[in-house]
Formats: sequence, structure tokens, C-alpha cells
Amino acid sequence: MNIPIQNMNPAHTAYYPRLETDKLFMMGEGSFFYEGYIDRAVRYIERVQLLDIKLWKQFANQFRFPADDADLGWRCEYWGKMMRGAGFTYAYTQDKELYRVMEETVRDLLATQDKLGRFSTYSVENEFQGWDLWGRKYVLLGLQYFCDICKDDSLKREIVSAMSRHADYILSQIGPEREGKRPITQTSSFWQGMNSSSILEPVVRLYNITGEQKYLDFASYIVETGAIADGNLFELAYEGRLYPYQYPVTKAYEMMSCFEGLLEYYRATKIEKWRIAAENFVRLVMESDVTVIGCAGCTHELFDHSAKGQTDEERNRTIHMQETCVTVTWMKLCFQLLCLKGDAQYAGAMERSIYNALLGTLNTGKETISVSRSLKGYHLESGLQVDSVILPFDSYSPLLPNIRGKYVGGLKVMENGMFYGCCAAIGAAGTGMIPLASAMLRQDGVSVNLYLPGEIQTFTPDNTPLRLTVKTGYPVSGEITVTAEPETERRFVLALRIPDWSKKTTAEINGKAVTARAGTYLELDREWKPGDKVTLRLDMRTRAVFQDGYVSLSRGPLVLARDARLGRVDEEVAIEADREGYVAAKLTGAVPFEHVLGVEIPVTKGSSFVMIDYSSSGRTWEEDSRTAAWLSCR
Repeated sequence: MNIPIQNMNPAHTAYYPRLETDKLFMMGEGSFFYEGYIDRAVRYIERVQLLDIKLWKQFANQFRFPADDADLGWRCEYWGKMMRGAGFTYAYTQDKELYRVMEETVRDLLATQDKLGRFSTYSVENEFQGWDLWGRKYVLLGLQYFCDICKDDSLKREIVSAMSRHADYILSQIGPEREGKRPITQTSSFWQGMNSSSILEPVVRLYNITGEQKYLDFASYIVETGAIADGNLFELAYEGRLYPYQYPVTKAYEMMSCFEGLLEYYRATKIEKWRIAAENFVRLVMESDVTVIGCAGCTHELFDHSAKGQTDEERNRTIHMQETCVTVTWMKLCFQLLCLKGDAQYAGAMERSIYNALLGTLNTGKETISVSRSLKGYHLESGLQVDSVILPFDSYSPLLPNIRGKYVGGLKVMENGMFYGCCAAIGAAGTGMIPLASAMLRQDGVSVNLYLPGEIQTFTPDNTPLRLTVKTGYPVSGEITVTAEPETERRFVLALRIPDWSKKTTAEINGKAVTARAGTYLELDREWKPGDKVTLRLDMRTRAVFQDGYVSLSRGPLVLARDARLGRVDEEVAIEADREGYVAAKLTGAVPFEHVLGVEIPVTKGSSFVMIDYSSSGRTWEEDSRTAAWLSCR
């Protein structure tokens, strides 16, 4: 089998089992040359966060002393979380300075490994409680994702050796009680050890990298435990009778991380039961907990039947909700299944999260308010300039009328008064993932999953160089032109995702109409000549969804929102929608601040009001830009 992709060759064995299980494969690094506001978002995070060597040094320094002993904290997660995002980002941007910074911080972290092989922010006396194993998981993940892009074979061997020593110490201490070890579900007093059990993912990847059976055996042990002390999450998902919000533990982020690990375990073992369990789990989350903006959890970070609770006034008023860590982990889990199944629904779920929940949390240089609010009550060293600190991602997203920037999720103050948050550390994995998921290889051709303007440089199945040029104003415009430029005429499949909301799509190849169906891929299997052109015109009518006395409006993949800068957000509205739920809205330029999309919404008696894309709303982080994605329509 000839897959011309870097992550599929034998030097990248973390992914090699996917050749036997998956439908879609990541392209090699440097395959994408995009423009537009997604590209700007990725590069903004690269510039303000990932190139900050002082920040990397701060995170690595946490492993030089027991930084988390005092409060059993999670400072241990920051380095690995951000390194995973840096790896994704570098695979897209190919920025030489970013690679230099990454290599420097990897070498810095390697120097913190103790004589027992541990990378830990907990002392030996206090280890294996709190968030210790969670942090050790992120060390493994960060190093593994750096290995994906590492250009120095000797450094890569050093990393693999360090990861093995790190894992071997864990294996010597954690395992079945009958072997005199501490059960993994007893290594944390939080969430019945589910946070610790999520180490399953990098343990399986380490098995793929090294071929050491002991790591797969340890992964099997974790799967057998079911990830929690009082029950078995994996069996519950396999049975498929309960929704995740009905499980004994309902913490969304950690639970989804465990199922990411289960998917890697399935790939390594080919045990169909666990593929079914993971697919069931994602389906159940889609049905019960994903909200209009593509996140989950309206009771802070818990699965809580958010699909229903997203219009609950009490939750929206009193509880922080829709956590960025949940958004990014949901995107990653959907990406896993997109790779595995090649099913358009997973790309669609990612797209909803990207354009609404994720980009809505992006802070482009102004937001310091949530930091000030969250730091109240902390005793900080003198000299900390709170108002000069900008975290690149906000932590929570409102749905009913409220403000952004109310809290910093996962905030921890470090030894010199500096602080960070869990959502700020994970966000780069979300933005960095977008280009990598936008177009992928399949056995017979190329799948275009997200429509970003620019070029894709890849190969046909027989290794012929292929360039795809995408011209579009999407997501504002629904017209997309994809021009195929194989080096010479070649037969392959070009699969273009038709979003499930695009009920009336027109498609043409070189001006000749073809049929496209919503929620599937338009699979074009033909001899492609240089210059062959496919044109899509997606259905960009504004759609209304009514629930419990509220209405939500969307256009294309963009959820619309009211913003107090454009008028009252709390007033009741009377939306004029036809029998199919469409609203006769029109685009408007009457928005006096930065935004992606402005839409004039008609209401009864001939009046109207203006809404903007959700991601642009609430951008003063104060009452003057109070925002709402659900509008009262009682």
C-alpha cells in the first residue's frame, strides 16, 4: 500500500496501526497554504503564545521541584498541552523559529527527568494523587507530538528513551492490587480516577512507537478497569443504554480523553467491541450534550444534558459553562472518528465547534478582564501586573444573555507570581488542528473536509504531485471553487463534504451539473486533467431552531448572536420563519466594529434587528457587549 504521507511511514510508528483501520490519513507537514481568518487565527496563536520562550521555560521549571505538592494541582499539564498544540501548528506553518523554540524547550524538559525516570511536579512522598498521573500523561503526549515533527534522529531516540523510563516507573507502581500495586482508579481523589485513566492514549501510542508489549498490557489493564472506581465507562458506552450525563462520573473533558485512548487501543488490538463503544459514546454525546455552538456542559465542565439545558435560564445566569477544554477535546475526539470512519458527520461536528465555540474564545490582544476577576482572593507576590496579562483563549462561553471573560478555567499561580489556565494551554491544539483536518488522504484520493481559501499540495494514490486550489469566501459566502492540478492526467477520487445543513446544494464539474446530497461527501471518481474545476454553491439560508421559548439562528456553519453594541439582547423577539424553519434574512454592513458576518433579521410588523456571528460577539468582555446565542421568543 502506497500512502505518500509523512505520518504513515515507518519512522512515525505512533500512527502506523491506522493503515489497517482508518479511512482518512493526515497529509504530510507543509501541505497547506491557506489565507483568510482561520490562517490568521493559527498564526496569531503561534506568535503570541507558542513562540514565547519565557512561557515554555516557566512551564518546564514546574518539573524541577514539587510545584503541585501544596494544592495537588495541575501545573503539570501546561507544558504537554501546549506542546501538542505547537506540534499541530508547526505541521501547518513550518515556521523555523517555532521549531527552534520547540526543540529548546524539549531539551529543557528532558533535563528535568529525575533519577527514577519521573517527569513529575509531585514529590515521591506525595506522588500518585491529585493530578499527578494526569500531568505525566501530558508529558508523554507533548513529547510524542514533538516526535511527529522532530528532524533530529538522535534527539528523537533520546526522547523515546526518556518516555520509556518515565512510563516504566509508572508501570512499576500502578496496576492490579493483586500484584501489590496501586490501582489506577485510586491515584486521584478527583473524578474517581478518571483523570488518571486518560493516560491510556499516550501509553498505547508508546506501544506503537516502541513495540514493547508491556505498554499494551498496561493499556489493557486500564481498559479492564473501565476508567473509574465505581463502574466501567467503556462497558456503559458499549451497551449504549445510558447517556454520558447519566454515568457515575460526568466530567466531560477527562471522559472524552479516555475515549480518545480507547480508540487508539482499538487500532492497536482490532477488538471491535471498543470501536463500537467509542462510536456509541460520540453518538450519545451528539444527541444529548452538544449545544448550538459545538461545545458541551452547561453545569460548568460536566455532561449534564446540555442539548436541553442550554436554554435553562438559571444555569446560564449562575454557572460558568461551555468550557474551552471541552470544545477542543470534543474536536479531537471527532477528528479521531473522522480519520477512522471517513464519515462527514464528524467533520461537520468539528466545523460547528471551530467557527463558534473555539474562535469565540480567541483573545486577540485586548482581554485581561477575566484574569482580574479570577485572581480575586489570590495572595500574589508584589509586582504582578494583572492588567498586562493576556491569555490567548477565554475559558467559558455564554449562550443566553451574558458576558464573556467571567473566569479563567484551571487557573494556577506559579512560584514567581505568574499564572496560567488549562483552557489557555489547550487552545492551540484546537487552532492547530484545523488545517490538518481540512483535507486528508484516502486510499483512492483526497477528501476535502473544511473549506479554507488557499492551496493544498499533496499526491494522488500513485504518488503523482497534486495541487488543489480552493477559492471561496466561505463561511460568509456559500460558493466554493476547487481546481485540481495533477502534474499529469490521473484517475482518483476527489471527495467534497456537503454540510448537513445545506439542503439545496448545486454542484458542477467544468460547468456540468452533478448531484450533491446534504450530510455526505460528493465523491467524484474520474480522470482529472490539470485545470478541472468543481464549483459548489451551498445553501446559505438563515435557519431558525426553537426550544423552550427560545430561538437560535444560524447561517451556514455560523451561529448568529445578538450583541449589546447593536441593541438590546434581552428583549423578546418574534421571528418570522417559514414552515421549514428558514428566515428571510439578508446580509448587512451596518456593524460598526470588527466582525465576520452581519445579518439583518426580520421580525413581525415589518421591523428588524441585526445579528453577527457568535465568534465576534461579546468582544469587550463587559456589559456593553453582552451577548446571546439563544433569544427569548415567548
